[in-house]
Amino acid sequence: MEDHPLTDGTVWLSRPTEADIDDIVECCQEPTIAEWVTIPVPYHRENAESFLNDMVAPGWATRSPIWAIRLSADGPVVGMIDLNAYDRSGSEIGFWLRTAQRGRGLMSRAIALVCEFGFHPDGLALARIRWRAFVGNHPSAAAVRRNGFHYEGMARLGSMQRGVRRDTWLAGRLATDPPGPAADWPPEISRHRAAIR
Repeated sequence: MEDHPLTDGTVWLSRPTEADIDDIVECCQEPTIAEWVTIPVPYHRENAESFLNDMVAPGWATRSPIWAIRLSADGPVVGMIDLNAYDRSGSEIGFWLRTAQRGRGLMSRAIALVCEFGFHPDGLALARIRWRAFVGNHPSAAAVRRNGFHYEGMARLGSMQRGVRRDTWLAGRLATDPPGPAADWPPEISRHRAAIR
């Protein structure tokens, strides 16, 4: 699969490269990223190199694209977003964003771009995109809810993070679902004030 940059004029998504290693390492020092993402802690330069070689390169080769989130076409990395294929017509979305860039709607924009590409017949032509996050990650839940993901439940100890099992929220969006906010989320999740948008 060829690289496929995406933009809406406010956020730019492009394949991360070796030139981004220092920015990736700096981002991954933030405790608010490590709290919710399955990155190594502590995070070193060799972890970023391994990410590029073992995840980014094979991902683009196997319908699992990973984009760096930027605020301009050639700007530094401020976040990451991916679609990880689990079968030919289904992928899982994952993402993180630097603390300083949260609350501006950037992640919601990035999710919208990635979903549009994922569902489009000239993109990945997916039928479904699923989302998982550790219970308590309200900002992540808010971002996908705004993009048409429907709440599908909670998996008890459903995911692993650095050797510890954690409860996991589940949601999904079908190609036939409209992109606007989904209204079927439990009140205790949907009314929580979110810091990432």
